[in-house]
Amino acid sequence: MKLVAAREALLKPLQAVIGVVERRQTMPILANVLMVAKNDKLSITATDLEVELVATTTADVQNGGEVTVPGRKLLDICRALPDGAEINISQSGEKVLVKSGRSKFSLTTLPAAEFPTVEDINAGQALELPQETLARLLEKTHFSMAQQDVRYYLNGLLLETGKKFLRAVATDGHRLALCQAELPGGKLPEQQVIVPRKGVLELQRLMSGEGSLNLELGSNHIRIQLDGIRFTSKLIDGRFPEYERVIPQDTSNSLSADRQLFRAALQRTAILSNEKYRGIRLTIQENAVVLQAHNPEQEEAEEELEVSYGGAEIEIGFNVNYLLDALGAIESEQVSLALVDGNSSCLLREPGNDDCKYVVMPMRL
Repeated sequence: MKLVAAREALLKPLQAVIGVVERRQTMPILANVLMVAKNDKLSITATDLEVELVATTTADVQNGGEVTVPGRKLLDICRALPDGAEINISQSGEKVLVKSGRSKFSLTTLPAAEFPTVEDINAGQALELPQETLARLLEKTHFSMAQQDVRYYLNGLLLETGKKFLRAVATDGHRLALCQAELPGGKLPEQQVIVPRKGVLELQRLMSGEGSLNLELGSNHIRIQLDGIRFTSKLIDGRFPEYERVIPQDTSNSLSADRQLFRAALQRTAILSNEKYRGIRLTIQENAVVLQAHNPEQEEAEEELEVSYGGAEIEIGFNVNYLLDALGAIESEQVSLALVDGNSSCLLREPGNDDCKYVVMPMRL
């Protein structure tokens, strides 16, 4: 293999794929990236066996071929070279030589044939949609994913197609976030897939929010093509909870509040909440909410907030972080909170908009 490429042409794809290169890995080859050069194109692939990223760039390919080299070392070399530098890459036996100006680097290689890649995902359905749509769905739900839960199917995000919608749902068992977007082109086949947490976070990092993307759903993989990058992730094999059953249907006790004022009041009161449990008590009265928090040092905080409410008085406790996350995802000036009683879940949403819903379970204080 022998090629010449501009520093910037090499740096961009390396930066795009490096997120999945593990620093500590069980297989030495997973610290490497696979470089395939042919027809004046260079593709760079990185994988951790769960997520695979392939980025393509242009290069002056004099001799085609494929080789694997240490990913982070090659990225550090490209970063350290001056802007506008021209980089010559050539294979010499079991080494790869990287030359630029008076700089010369020799990197060890591992056989390209040993590099694990995913070629065909046997896609059951494919759709094209704006990047902005998927980016918005992930942004408004990803924070509710579980982290290292023994219920492994919660350590990811549900993507559901069908009924003309693409829907994203995440839950950690204590709260739930749901957001959906209508898709052009009519009704899609109904399908549910669970994308693992790492795949979701990596995908968020890759999306610029501009242009469109192609999304393919297979039985074991999801694949997305965007901005010259191909993202493939294994799916979590498990059954996602029947999430619609936990969304409160009784919204008779509903209050409306200024979202920013409510969020600020929660943040202030939370300063004196228990650092471990983050519990906060809400006493909901006619046109007012009293927020209270206390901690093991016998310190207390109390704040009263003016709201629009005419239902029965309710006293209820929540993890304040869950409320703040939901309020941060809602964009409207007003926020609607629907409650049944002090022992039931609370539903947060934008007034008059059912596309995004947030459910927070109460906690005993």
